[in-house]
Amino acid sequence: MLKNFQLIERFKRYFRVIAIITLLLLTSHKAYAVACGGRFPNPITDICWSCMFPIQIGTIKMNPVKENDNFDPPPPMFCSCPAPPPILKRVGVGISFWEPARIAEVVRTPMCSPTLNGVVLGKLPVPAGTHSKTKNTVGEAFYHVHWIQYPVLNWLGMMISGGACFVSETFDIAYFSEVDPFWDDDEVSFILNPEAVLFANPIAQAACAADSIKAATTGFGLDILFWCSGSQGSLYPLSGSHANHIGGVDSSLALVHKMIFKLHRQVQAHDTSTALPTTMCNGWTPQPILRKNQYKQQMLYPVPQNMKGYGFGAPSMLWGAGREFPYKGEDFSYLVWRKRQCCAL
Repeated sequence: MLKNFQLIERFKRYFRVIAIITLLLLTSHKAYAVACGGRFPNPITDICWSCMFPIQIGTIKMNPVKENDNFDPPPPMFCSCPAPPPILKRVGVGISFWEPARIAEVVRTPMCSPTLNGVVLGKLPVPAGTHSKTKNTVGEAFYHVHWIQYPVLNWLGMMISGGACFVSETFDIAYFSEVDPFWDDDEVSFILNPEAVLFANPIAQAACAADSIKAATTGFGLDILFWCSGSQGSLYPLSGSHANHIGGVDSSLALVHKMIFKLHRQVQAHDTSTALPTTMCNGWTPQPILRKNQYKQQMLYPVPQNMKGYGFGAPSMLWGAGREFPYKGEDFSYLVWRKRQCCAL
């Protein structure tokens, strides 16, 4: 009888332990899910369609909504590109416009995708995003970044022209920082950006004040100060850390800028905005030193900002109030617009 009683007590303890473990697993899964917010972007209402402007055909400029522009030189009125025999050359018209081409996600939870409605695309043994800041001080932050092909113009049948202006792409998650060993280690990332040592001094950092002023007044910084990210601080190192954390919006903008520079350095993103023949005709030219004013951004999540596009380094106070909040509002996604200059055949 005593043995039966002891056996029953053991079973009770066993089931109690199983119940506690199950509860902990369910709770941790729930907490993990809450840490990944998101929603599918609405291509009609969430996108700043006026950000396509200005559109230029040669020296003829159309900017009816006074959209922010980087004031690139106008494209040539006439251009030519190689063609297959027997034509060999095709003559076209030079066009420039802003193209909504990529989505950049900046997240705390590894493999979290706000663009895909907050789904976690798997689990990897990598560090989660963190940020720390006390009152009236600047803190540090670390986030993961995803780079997504988003050819929304193709989907909506709104391509300005055929020829070299047409880019045949599909929706694709092109880059995960979670699988990049350089992203979570500042020292290892030095392999990709050894020039960072040249700008780790007070004089180079003080020069970033000019970049910040230019970005605040015109919406775009100074290309010549490529190591600066305007109001978001210094661009180096090209990793997921940000040493000037004052809020999630500014830190996420800085990390999107870092990711774009990193992709250019790795020849996974290219020059699309100059009058070079390889750019005008083929759609890309290698650009290992990022020309940052080739890009502008607008927020898609957590709160869409669909009024204007801003270059990197522009202060978030121009539009960022109320766009970060606890739990569901601590991950971010941005629609990245790139300047296109091409030969419409």
